Amino acid sequence: MKKEVVGNYYICNGEIYPLQNKEVLKGITSSSIYEVIRVVKGIPLFVEEHIKRMKRSAELLGSRLYRSDKDILKDILKLIKINNVNNLNIKLVCDGKYDKDQNFLIFFIKSYYPERELYKRGIHTILYKGKRKNPNIKSVNEEFKRKVKEKLKEKKAFEALLVDENNNITEGSRSNVFFVKGEKVYTAPSSKVLLGITRSHIVGICKKLGIEIIERPIAVEELDKFDGAFITGTSVNVLPITVIDNRKYTSVINPIISKISNEYVKEVKEYLIKERKKIKNIIKFEKTYC
Repeated sequence: MKKEVVGNYYICNGEIYPLQNKEVLKGITSSSIYEVIRVVKGIPLFVEEHIKRMKRSAELLGSRLYRSDKDILKDILKLIKINNVNNLNIKLVCDGKYDKDQNFLIFFIKSYYPERELYKRGIHTILYKGKRKNPNIKSVNEEFKRKVKEKLKEKKAFEALLVDENNNITEGSRSNVFFVKGEKVYTAPSSKVLLGITRSHIVGICKKLGIEIIERPIAVEELDKFDGAFITGTSVNVLPITVIDNRKYTSVINPIISKISNEYVKEVKEYLIKERKKIKNIIKFEKTYC
């Protein structure tokens, strides 16, 4: 966990710590919950939705977040400013203490964004037997990450699509996955996956564009019937899949995937414009009254 932290400073419970002081980071354990937020041009993307999901994770564990939404946002903006970093992922982590003594950490992490060529070429994915203990809770699981990473390296693949005990594909190891057949989009039921922020936007986009989206179990045996597939996530946006194990798809030229991808990019741009105005007002208020 500590290896992924980058930047000169991190924040714990509103206090700034130099990165050399890593003592506080030792409190991050397998019982910790977290969120990863992409910062684009100094703006934390869909920050309200990430905080809402993190609060839901705590509630599902029978607890709550004691740091307020307002303070979390202020801490994120403070972290961006003191590190002078405008395009990188931020991680929010609440340690395993689910009472008023809990620690809430915010820090920049090593981030990878696919190069433009990869969106034109598509990605190679593999099937991987495994699932999250509780797919609706975003919690730290270093052992799971390690095993998947080893398999991806062995197969020279970009992402692993998780297959459950019923031989159904649920989600990616760090993404959500969608399949396309004709003009319809298919994805696993919400109860079986982490409800990704990008995923929720894709569902909304499909409805807005009049594209039918169907949530149902996706059996491995029916993979040959689909025209294309794509993954979504904080760092990848909408990324076409060209290979699942030995199955090949023309996802990069699929018109439905292209429509969805273009509309998502449009939504991101509109959000950044709106949020920049909002953040300027917050900063102005802080300078005037605080």
